[in-house]
Amino acid sequence: MMELIRQTSYDKGNRPFMIIWETTQACDLACRHCRAEAQPQHDPKALTTSEAKHLLDQVESFGKPRPIFIFTGGDPFKRADLFELVRYASDLGLPAAVSPSGTPLLTEENLARVKEAGAKAISLSIDGSTAGKHDEFRRVPGSFLWTTTGWQVARKLGLKVQINTTVTRYNLHDLPAIFELVARLGAMTWSLFFLVPVGRGRDEAEITPAEYEAVMHFLYDASKYISAKPTEGHHYKRVVLQRSILEQKGIAPESFLDLHPSYFVLKRDLDLAVARAKLQAREIGIKRTPMHINAANGFVFISVRGEVFPSGFLPLSAGNVRDRSLVDIYRNSSLFCALRDPSAYQGRCGCCEFVTVCGGSRSRAYAVYGDPFAEEPFCNYEPGTFPFQKELNVLLETR
Repeated sequence: MMELIRQTSYDKGNRPFMIIWETTQACDLACRHCRAEAQPQHDPKALTTSEAKHLLDQVESFGKPRPIFIFTGGDPFKRADLFELVRYASDLGLPAAVSPSGTPLLTEENLARVKEAGAKAISLSIDGSTAGKHDEFRRVPGSFLWTTTGWQVARKLGLKVQINTTVTRYNLHDLPAIFELVARLGAMTWSLFFLVPVGRGRDEAEITPAEYEAVMHFLYDASKYISAKPTEGHHYKRVVLQRSILEQKGIAPESFLDLHPSYFVLKRDLDLAVARAKLQAREIGIKRTPMHINAANGFVFISVRGEVFPSGFLPLSAGNVRDRSLVDIYRNSSLFCALRDPSAYQGRCGCCEFVTVCGGSRSRAYAVYGDPFAEEPFCNYEPGTFPFQKELNVLLETR
């Protein structure tokens, strides 16, 4: 059980684990949830090629191990110098990945060029198990076909592929079918994005806190068959610890955990999908929590114009790389330093026994309450109510 809590071997206050740069907000999709409220044209005030290379130089100066650097958007393929910049990052020794959109630009030629430039992985978004469901969410007919074709081409070219799915009320009960698609086509990881109400991701698309909990327990079950994790679902790490302790004791989760009816529907459909696909549980030893990174704590987001944010979903700028070194902003800005201190968290997060491995979504706290230090609004756990505190304390004390 000592290896259950995954963490970096270095101080995340000194260097981030992952850096995401918004290369452009230009995109040919109009997705319901879009953080960036993407638009057709590239921002003329975006970082130039030389400024982008200077940013990459700053990233390299964090030292080793190098942070993972992700070129996102909008659609990075809408940026003419993308391949040049990926090559520059690769030459600096940065592990580079690209996150393109499912549009006609997702071609074999572009994927081959980005791999030849040095990218090791791409991430693609699938938000429905069929063309009808996905395309309605993405609001562009053909997006599902472009995405699934690009997915298969990328794997053929030797690129690692992460599949991202944004969880909303539109696709909640479609998740087992999306799981089956991911298992069939193959992916490095399936990442479930938990919606933060910014940009076009408004409240009406949200599911309830109890349904979020149900999805996290579904994700735990699904991860026994494929590599799966959440994004902006930090309390999933609590779920992993709870479920692991219960499993070691041979106790069914519903015996001690208050699970929403949606979980049992998702679990039933997951079991059917596993049977249809004839999947076998992965032999991965003891399950571990996802890497503990959070806004400003192992993670940093740079906007198209060079503004530095703790997360792409937390629109509080700590400075601009045009004026101040990214390294200095990350290590020393008052906002980033404060967000790395769990004693500053308020409400249930502030008194929760899981705070040091979870911390809640600082982005969602800000979106809902206007305060990034407020409690996670979509976690329904009451601190101290998990019955096996002794076993939990052993895990938390050995991290």
